[in-house]
Amino acid sequence: MIIRKTLLTILLTIAALALNSCGEYNKVLKSPDVDLKYAYAKKAFEQKRYTQAYTLLEELITVFKGTERAEESLFLLAMSYYENKDYLTAGTYFKNYYSHYPKGQYAELARYYAGYGYYLDSPDPQLDQSETLKAIEELQAFLDFFPKSDKVPVAQAAIFELQDKLVLKELENAQLYYNLGNYMGNNYESAVITAKNALKEYPYSKYKEQLEMLVLKARFREASESVEEKKDERFRTVIDEYYAFINDFPDTDNRKEADNIFKVANKYINGK
Repeated sequence: MIIRKTLLTILLTIAALALNSCGEYNKVLKSPDVDLKYAYAKKAFEQKRYTQAYTLLEELITVFKGTERAEESLFLLAMSYYENKDYLTAGTYFKNYYSHYPKGQYAELARYYAGYGYYLDSPDPQLDQSETLKAIEELQAFLDFFPKSDKVPVAQAAIFELQDKLVLKELENAQLYYNLGNYMGNNYESAVITAKNALKEYPYSKYKEQLEMLVLKARFREASESVEEKKDERFRTVIDEYYAFINDFPDTDNRKEADNIFKVANKYINGK
């Protein structure tokens, strides 16, 4: 019973504080006093009431334009949206900040959080990757402008992760072409082109082995399902792809499958 009363007292206290805070915020919101509003916005940010902070700051950045408070208020507005996980809006204000204040007090942080916010907002590989590309662009710009920042390792790791997401999307596209086979055209060739373009663009991706193996398999299926007059040339291409793959991944778990592909191709070329 005592525990229940104590819990009830705590909940009522929290509710009372919340109501009092809302009442105070509404008064500040209606006040013409910009100094009061700015002080309250900063206090709200510190207390993690980010919606209140950015609502006030949206008004204040226009009022403060051209004053000594303009720079800080703009950065604080961007951070309020960032902490509220609205990374798209935050990115817009961060870019606005570093465009207006390229050597400003918060320029390094603005460039970093702009890119890292887009990184956090990057969708699954199956979806449109516009935000992923935007994140890579912003994070790379951060590295270019602040190569000695203590946030460089985090930014670099984020870029590699984002690039792998782009590669995974291409791997899935290549796999889809492979699965389609010769349905309504030579989809094996499309699988090879897609995979090789990804390898060329991102040669150090963690999906490199999977892409190269898919190229080998696609070339093999293409040769096996070809008309007789094209088989010789295509099986020779299979052998070339086999050696390239084994050279890059001599200890691969796919060695048995790759060797079997080579045996079939080699038997065709040398057994005629």
